[in-house]
Amino acid sequence: MSVLHCNALFTSRMKFVLLSFLVLINFQICLSVLPIVIWHGLGDVCCNPLSIGGLQKFIQQEIPDVYVISLKIGKTIKEDFENAYIKNANDQVKFVCDLIRNDSKLALGYQGLGISQGGQFLRAVAQRCPNPPMANLITLGSQHQGVYGLPRCLGDDVKFCNYIRTLLNHGAYKKWIQNFIAPAEYWHDPLDEETYKEASVFLADINNERAINETYKTNLQQLKNFVMVKFTKDTVVQPIETGKISNRQLLVFLFIYMSFFLLFAYFIIVIV
Repeated sequence: MSVLHCNALFTSRMKFVLLSFLVLINFQICLSVLPIVIWHGLGDVCCNPLSIGGLQKFIQQEIPDVYVISLKIGKTIKEDFENAYIKNANDQVKFVCDLIRNDSKLALGYQGLGISQGGQFLRAVAQRCPNPPMANLITLGSQHQGVYGLPRCLGDDVKFCNYIRTLLNHGAYKKWIQNFIAPAEYWHDPLDEETYKEASVFLADINNERAINETYKTNLQQLKNFVMVKFTKDTVVQPIETGKISNRQLLVFLFIYMSFFLLFAYFIIVIV
């Protein structure tokens, strides 16, 4: 997901919804606040103050004493940007698993927050690397069922994005592209399911669409909450339904959830 697309995403309303979920989820688990691990999307980087870096700062300001990591895949910002496109998704997931495992501040568990492709990549972390445990996972505009089109390139390097899009349109399932182009690894042609299942080196595996991996299933079930948000006006990927549920559904769910929470708090404070 591009920087420009992220700017449009993190409106005041979305920040309120996202922050509310993070606060409620933390309260549900314990009185202390769990750390938060953020994985940015395609065309973005970890620390841009206009996108994910700004979101990280916002969360730190609104939730006192919370430890927040915005993942950087590589040693530099340039590597982070490039690796989102051209680093094998499985290698990216392993890199993050090792990073999380070696961070003592995450030893007791953490919350996952994935933006665009960072969402399905964090889900793979939950499925493959259960220690330390991911308590909850929120994904925004992610592609859990894959993509079958990148109709629009945004951000600072449109030429690079267009080159990747050309490769996907002409040979997403070629072996060298599957092992080199990250978006190819969640490319899902609905008109050729057999080729997808056979050739996909990432998505077909984490979605258990070949041999069933019971460990993946068990590890994913350890999540206390898994919230998937679909962008109803997404112009970057197709189909938008791959993100699952819409912002409107999320707001309704949040209203119900907060109502129960406030009733519970009233019962504890006033009645008891």
